[in-house]
Amino acid sequence: MTSWPNCWQELQRRLARRRLRVPEFTCLFAAPPADEYVSLDCETTSLDPGGAEILSIAAVRIIGQRIALSESLKLIVRPEGAIAHSSIPIHGLRAQDVAQGLPVREALAQLLAFIGSRPLVGYYLEFDLAVIDRQLRPWLGIGLPNRRIDVSGLYYDRMVTAYRPEVDLSLDAILATLSLPRLPRHDPLNDALLAAMIFLKLAPRSHRVA
Repeated sequence: MTSWPNCWQELQRRLARRRLRVPEFTCLFAAPPADEYVSLDCETTSLDPGGAEILSIAAVRIIGQRIALSESLKLIVRPEGAIAHSSIPIHGLRAQDVAQGLPVREALAQLLAFIGSRPLVGYYLEFDLAVIDRQLRPWLGIGLPNRRIDVSGLYYDRMVTAYRPEVDLSLDAILATLSLPRLPRHDPLNDALLAAMIFLKLAPRSHRVA
């Protein structure tokens, strides 16, 4: 029997497909390749999803039980507004670093072609997708319709018990608990790789939800 959440998601996807304004991206609604995912991360001008602009995007494919690093995408994006000086120490991108970057629509077109219909994986993915969807809707008429998997949620579900109702969801705590390596942070490709490694630790093939 099909669950109510799955029925609701399918209805939402059908409605989104009808609203899609750019036929080039009907690939977003195709059946996804079996056991393939895309881990995604962005660096932005601020932490306000309602106003942040994208500075860089990275994505890497997960195929079966491996991370296909050779099939990765990393793009620098030229924002329309200024970069707040207070954010530069976090992402390390200055105005001169992004001056030759791609316009956001061109970068997102490359991202969509890379993602296709694959489910998306990330650490606190909601923020990144809120920023991306805000840029997509005026252009495509929709946000990304792909299934979304937040690895912090997978970790919470794995770790929380009646005897341990509170769980540290910081990335450092997750990596330490799962015995995963640390990589330099706030590089979008590194962050996408970390999310992919967490996903493979927490969602072995036999337990993944289609």
